Amino acid sequence: KDTQQAEIQASGLAPADDRESAIVRTLSPGAYTAIMRGKDGTGGIGLIEGYDLGPSADSIFANISTRGFVGTGDNAMIGGLIVGGNGGGVNVVIARALGLSLSNAGVQQALQDPTLELRDQNGVLIDSNDNWKDRQQALIERQNLAPADDREPALLDVLPAGAYTAIVRGKNDATGVALVEFYNIR
Repeated sequence: KDTQQAEIQASGLAPADDRESAIVRTLSPGAYTAIMRGKDGTGGIGLIEGYDLGPSADSIFANISTRGFVGTGDNAMIGGLIVGGNGGGVNVVIARALGLSLSNAGVQQALQDPTLELRDQNGVLIDSNDNWKDRQQALIERQNLAPADDREPALLDVLPAGAYTAIVRGKNDATGVALVEFYNIR
């Protein structure tokens, strides 16, 4: 509310609690990173959302990802995606969960063997994968989005407009840092 209160409220997406942050920006095409930290070093579960407020613009979301700690049980990593309809009413999306690839990038405590589930807005399982080469290998390679490690999962799905959730867990209840990401394939 300190600098963009009117613009944020006009978007219809203002946070319900004044302690929550919001930013409105017009972004040129490129890669961007949003970092969330707890005030005064506190920790907890948080949610970062990105909205396209100008859907008629020439640019589109091509990829969205988040990195975090994957625990066990209810502490799985969850990534969400809302898919809008295009002219055909469906979108082709690749979802990936990376663990060991992060080790190669210097990330400590990377999840050694992630699994990935894709669920619809009702929690119904749409697709799941453990090792990306087990199925859809050629389709994923054709998009140049093959994970670096064979034990990392990836899914290519044709999705109608709606809300979806990707759930990342460690195989055999392993824990560690992972990255869950979605790619919009046109």
